[in-house]
Amino acid sequence: MSAIEVQVASRILKEHYGDIVDKVCTQLIKYGSTPLRPLAQELSLKVDQVKKALCVLIQHNIVTFKLHKRGFVEYSAKVDHVLMIPRYPHYIYCAKTLYGDAGELIVEEFLQHGQMLMSAVVDKVSQRLSEAMEAGQKLDPRIVPGKFEDLVNTHFLQRLPAPPKQQEQEKVPSNAVPKLELSEKDMYRIPQGDDLTGRKRKRSVTDSGDADRSNKKVRGSSSTGNEEVAADAGVVWKINFDRFHQHLRDLEIVAAVCRRVDWHAGEIVRTMLRVSELTTDFNASETIPIGFHDIMRALPPDLKMTRNAAEQYFKLLSDDQTRILQKIGESGGGTYKIDLQKASQAICTATVESIVQERFGSKSFRIFKTLLIKKHLEQKQVEEFALIPAKEAKELLYKLFAEHIVTVQEIPRTPDHAPSRTFYLFTVNISQVSRMMLERCYKTLANLMSRRDYETKENRRLIEKAQRVEAITKSLQSHGADPTQTAEIEDMITAPEKLQLEQYKRKMAKLEQSELQVDGTIFILSNYIQQEGNR
Repeated sequence: MSAIEVQVASRILKEHYGDIVDKVCTQLIKYGSTPLRPLAQELSLKVDQVKKALCVLIQHNIVTFKLHKRGFVEYSAKVDHVLMIPRYPHYIYCAKTLYGDAGELIVEEFLQHGQMLMSAVVDKVSQRLSEAMEAGQKLDPRIVPGKFEDLVNTHFLQRLPAPPKQQEQEKVPSNAVPKLELSEKDMYRIPQGDDLTGRKRKRSVTDSGDADRSNKKVRGSSSTGNEEVAADAGVVWKINFDRFHQHLRDLEIVAAVCRRVDWHAGEIVRTMLRVSELTTDFNASETIPIGFHDIMRALPPDLKMTRNAAEQYFKLLSDDQTRILQKIGESGGGTYKIDLQKASQAICTATVESIVQERFGSKSFRIFKTLLIKKHLEQKQVEEFALIPAKEAKELLYKLFAEHIVTVQEIPRTPDHAPSRTFYLFTVNISQVSRMMLERCYKTLANLMSRRDYETKENRRLIEKAQRVEAITKSLQSHGADPTQTAEIEDMITAPEKLQLEQYKRKMAKLEQSELQVDGTIFILSNYIQQEGNR
């Protein structure tokens, strides 16, 4: 974890959760696992403030806790979860594409609140969809629960570990750290037998432990001794980010195959990834083997691909130099798999090539590409293979070397390493270049966020004025005011101020779009680096 990653994480935390949460989480990121009171002392904050900040971070799955062997509780932060926050729009767009408006709103609620009950999510999303409907239309009550179940069945949502049952919990001291547990088979299973769409049941206050108390909704007077709780109390859900990353990676692989071959080849790869998506872990290096006939049955009907055409596409893809699709057997018409590691490498290499071309020009890109293909070359060989004049090739090559895009490997002919008797071979280490590019991407993201903060600070007075005018105008319109009155209020913002406001909005739109594009590059580079680390 680099200093720039910590800086970006701190900016994200401050923007979304405030100063105190930023200080607490940044301290945990920098110094690792820390108990509560030493953490408060280091930050010069009250213990209650740190507790509230930790509650927020635990609720959003950014901080975890564990019991130390000496008996105290340690808190640790996951910087990766913080750095994923700029990627939230991509997750929401994926959910909208796959499951429509209801799926989009469900994922949005989870991203806003971190951990939620199914009943709470269904209630909120149903209410939002009902409010957005035209007068006279009524929302089908089965739509939102159905979309929620679809998200769970496809592993986009998963259950959180829960404290043990009441009988087991009674044997544990009340001040002990709860032991959270969940079997693997229950992680993607919605409990049956209860109405989980919002209906509540009554129970005595003494019948439940403190672990479920946060999920209760108390109604009526306390003298009755009963509380109403959600029917699914204790069954808490969260976003499965690895599954979203798997889907985004699959989209990148399909797009790469479409660019390299054509749309039909991309659809074949998409079908293979879809068939194996629930049985392939995100960190796996390859998909499960799939038979030719199984792939043919799973192809979209509108593709109308014949057996002969499919066999030609499979031969073309398996013979391709990227080796993304590999044939591993002859049974059942042939057995195929997708090498996810080679796919990530091919996508990452294409991204790095694009960056080199845009930053250093086409001739430098030609040198870079030559070294990628030939692996190791001397300076004279680079000039010959790249078809660039010697003086210009030398200048461009050493510029790439100075920027750490190209590295040199020394091969001495004698033990004394004399320069005159040493071969100097230029090469490209794509893993090293990817890590360097990732650092620069985080630096770019930090600069974009700084610029956005600066623009907002410079135009704060005008933004607040526009918000006040808009609020007054809406209030007048809701009370049936005369159009002339609303026009007078709108005229409070002068023409130069309107122009300045439009410029500010355009700048913010460009900055936000740039942040999303940079985050897309970060995802590709970090996915490749993670795959390399799993070798």
